[in-house]
Amino acid sequence: MDLKKYYSRKDIQKAILKISQNREVSVMFNNTFGKRPDTLQFENDILELAKKGATSFHISEEHWTNPLLLKPGMTQKQLNELRTGFDIILDIDGPFEFSTITAELIIEALKFHDVKNISCKFSGNKGWHIGISFKALPNKINNQDIKLLFPETPKVIAEYLKNMIKEPLASKILEKYQIKELEKLVDKNKKLLENNVFNPFSIVDIDTILISNRHLFRAPFSIHEKSSLISIPIKPEDILNFKKEQAKIENIKTDIEFLDDSKVKEGEASNLVIQAFDYYQKTQEKQEVKIKREFEPIKNAIDSKHFPPCITNSLNKGLNDGKKRFLFILINFLKSTGYSIEKITEIINKWNKKNEQPLKQGYIQAQLTWHKKQKENILPPNCSNLNYYKDIGICKPDNWCKFIKNPVNYSTRKIRILKQNKNSD
Repeated sequence: MDLKKYYSRKDIQKAILKISQNREVSVMFNNTFGKRPDTLQFENDILELAKKGATSFHISEEHWTNPLLLKPGMTQKQLNELRTGFDIILDIDGPFEFSTITAELIIEALKFHDVKNISCKFSGNKGWHIGISFKALPNKINNQDIKLLFPETPKVIAEYLKNMIKEPLASKILEKYQIKELEKLVDKNKKLLENNVFNPFSIVDIDTILISNRHLFRAPFSIHEKSSLISIPIKPEDILNFKKEQAKIENIKTDIEFLDDSKVKEGEASNLVIQAFDYYQKTQEKQEVKIKREFEPIKNAIDSKHFPPCITNSLNKGLNDGKKRFLFILINFLKSTGYSIEKITEIINKWNKKNEQPLKQGYIQAQLTWHKKQKENILPPNCSNLNYYKDIGICKPDNWCKFIKNPVNYSTRKIRILKQNKNSD
């Protein structure tokens, strides 16, 4: 394999140089990384490094004002001052067949959150890199500048998406393989069952542990030393039809760009980021036994007259901004207060007609379909979550609100106290 000839191609040089701008670069020489930090300044740098034995190029997820100022042992504050942004790279690794199924589900999950510009890249060996441009992220989350929230943001998003696709991923794998067959395909030390239920992430994973400051990933159009295949971008919709032969060095075309933000709408991944951080907050919170008891499944739907102001006012008037976030709140609230999917659909459609610019029916239906598949009810975000009620402008507290943490808590507590007062009369 003539790597010097490959890296002498002008289209390859242009593609690697373009994505390397404002990123830290590290060059691999067979199995050894070169100096860090490093950068690429000119197209010809790539060929000159190949002549010195370079086999592949690796770049940072983070964007920097000057990558050459990076050094070991820097504090988080120092890194934050240098960082101008970061892309989300979901690194899917495992047997190729399972990695591909996982990548497809991740792409569908991103589309579900209205992320339209998704990058997809074959890792060069067994896995996939799914990318979201920094431009698609919101400017702030929880009143913090998003560029300061690294590596938290990609870690939170990865964990959220893993939770979202876990059941459908397990189902898709078990449609083709029995547990005994899977045991033969993976490391003997791996436990496939978790509480007697198949855990798909025992055989394929979305890496979160390795996401850290100055974390690198293989640059598009770089070779993978173990497989001798090229890490090539493809269209997300073509992932199930991808063949490894396409990644052979003689078949490489550079017509698809990885992390091309020219068509990305600013903030288009805001819903994804907000919901991911909300999920993270809920998993971190240790609910008190008393509060948890109040959120036991409700048999009969709670009358709308007991809804909190944030829900009632929004249902009555419609919204100009934050409609997608409110839809997320509303579905979870209604499910948690005893409403059937049919009744929820009716309420949502009635509300949507009141919006000056209604949400598309396809988007609403996708949300309802996903929530219908969830076995457990999910509480709406807590009142303290700044990305929802206050940010949308629907937090108009009444005298009950100061006693509650969650809109569902408002309704259940109000009913209980009213019953107590009635019984005492």
